Amino acid sequence: MEFKVEDEESWHLNDQKVTLLQDVPRPQTGQKTPIQMAISQTCQSTAHLANLLPTGTVLAFQFLSPVLTNKGECDPVSRFMTSSLLVLCGMSCFLQCFTDSLRDNNGNVCYGFATFQGLWIIDGSATLPPELAAEYQLRFIDFIHALTSILVFAATALFDENVVNCFYPTPSDETKELLTSLPVGIGVFCSMLFVVFPTRRHGIGFPLSAN
Repeated sequence: MEFKVEDEESWHLNDQKVTLLQDVPRPQTGQKTPIQMAISQTCQSTAHLANLLPTGTVLAFQFLSPVLTNKGECDPVSRFMTSSLLVLCGMSCFLQCFTDSLRDNNGNVCYGFATFQGLWIIDGSATLPPELAAEYQLRFIDFIHALTSILVFAATALFDENVVNCFYPTPSDETKELLTSLPVGIGVFCSMLFVVFPTRRHGIGFPLSAN
């Protein structure tokens, strides 16, 4: 009987705790101040800049760069292979900006290329109605995003010491200053551009949207 009384008392205490937790007022979210809106916009622009480069291309470049450049000590053959890597990665960044994705009725992700008529699904597993295909049409801003993606990749390559040492083993003071300031300038310019014209595509190698 004593155990039963203790169980009843503990049950009443737990019930009171739950009631008190339910009575606690939740914080209300009011309107954001101009400073909070500016901070939020800055975070969004940083996220857009991070979405400019396909992750697979960046990982391939970071993995192959030390190997092809011989850790910055290049001979003519290594320099040619490094140049080929930069060109291929740049073309990959450019072309993947014209890809997009959608989810079919089963929730599967389908990838395709944006065209002037709509989205061309690569594997042909889905067919879009005309009104939905119009939302994925190729636009002029896509070419701007593609060129910007190449610029961001160029800035990434300039931050790579192996690539810089491969093409500029003994740079002058002016060249060092240019190689240091140019990637920063490219990053600032591309960040401002994507604040004004953010990308809405989620193509191959880019993060997928929740929808």
